[in-house]
Amino acid sequence: MPEAVIVDAVRTPIARGKQIAGHLSGIHAATLLAKSYQALVERNGLSYEDIEQIYAGCVTQAGEQSNNIARNAWLSMGKNYSTGAASVDAQCGSAQTANHLVSALVQSGQIDIGIAAGVEAMSRVGLGANAYNGPGFFQTTDWPWDSTPDQFTAVERIVKNRGFTRQHVDEFACESQRRAKVAWEEGRFDREVFAVEAPILGEDGQPTGDMRIVTKDQGLRDTTMEALANLKPVIEGGIHTPGNASQISDGSAAVLWMSAEEAKARGLKPRARIITGVTTGSDPYFLLDGPVNATELLFKKTGMNMGDIDLFEINEAFAAVVLSWAQVNNADMSKVNVNGGAIAIGHPVGSTGARLITTALHELERQDKTTALIAMCCGASIGTGTIIERI
Repeated sequence: MPEAVIVDAVRTPIARGKQIAGHLSGIHAATLLAKSYQALVERNGLSYEDIEQIYAGCVTQAGEQSNNIARNAWLSMGKNYSTGAASVDAQCGSAQTANHLVSALVQSGQIDIGIAAGVEAMSRVGLGANAYNGPGFFQTTDWPWDSTPDQFTAVERIVKNRGFTRQHVDEFACESQRRAKVAWEEGRFDREVFAVEAPILGEDGQPTGDMRIVTKDQGLRDTTMEALANLKPVIEGGIHTPGNASQISDGSAAVLWMSAEEAKARGLKPRARIITGVTTGSDPYFLLDGPVNATELLFKKTGMNMGDIDLFEINEAFAAVVLSWAQVNNADMSKVNVNGGAIAIGHPVGSTGARLITTALHELERQDKTTALIAMCCGASIGTGTIIERI
């Protein structure tokens, strides 16, 4: 059986998901995803014909993100049409699931080279734009589960269940911003982030004709506990605010997969592999506790435990999601989201799974460590989890 290996992983800078104010808001979603494809192909000396299949995550598959954006992004480059592509919707875990799929295709011998990716242009296609007649079954009278909530209600249920306070979540948010600032100052993201040329929009939302080179995540803020304390909770009686939750964002990320034999033949160095990956259900009442369930299943399947993992990337959808996972697993927080997370960096939902794998890989290499665990909460009360190992 072939060994599936990661050869490279890249991402765009992550911009604020706001029209005009967002540095990538002038780029069509398909073009934004294509930029990550192009970066992988060109910096690894491949031809576009070499890529056999692509799976790309996208949550809001409506408007310019509809009709198989994975394929449309590829075709938008005008390079070749032979590469197959499919779009994945596992909610926020979409790009992480895409990596599981492409790794499995290589490992089964069905392809030798593939890309797993993700994109979300949230300034252009807002969350919920694809829910034309409402959000699925969640609001129907015959829903069999106990009061499945919206995400804001759900995270406050987690807060009550775990006993967190406003200070807990604000302190976590401050630390995320501090770590991301240090990471950028020390150049930790330099190898994973490539520069993107983007149109500048005018007040009317139309391109001015001027361009900017975007090189850095736009969501970083000089945050203090005092500033966070002044923010109003999203829902009355809650503790989560825009300052201690993930940022709506634009961005894409992509991971290049090959068989180890193919990489060797091309003179490319295998950098990591997946030990195992899971997509699992979680309690719909809490909706967002998926990282807890995914981690439990990862350890059950591998026989590993927290002590076997060098680094953790747990998506910061809300501060309490990570804190809940950390409480259950008695986590050493010095190993968790060491370069900050979605609270500081941003969360372009369909791409974040690939972004986390990309960041985890590069940080393992920077620290000369071996294993990383990546986990996310997702809509529809699922959790996605991956353990990668450096080669």
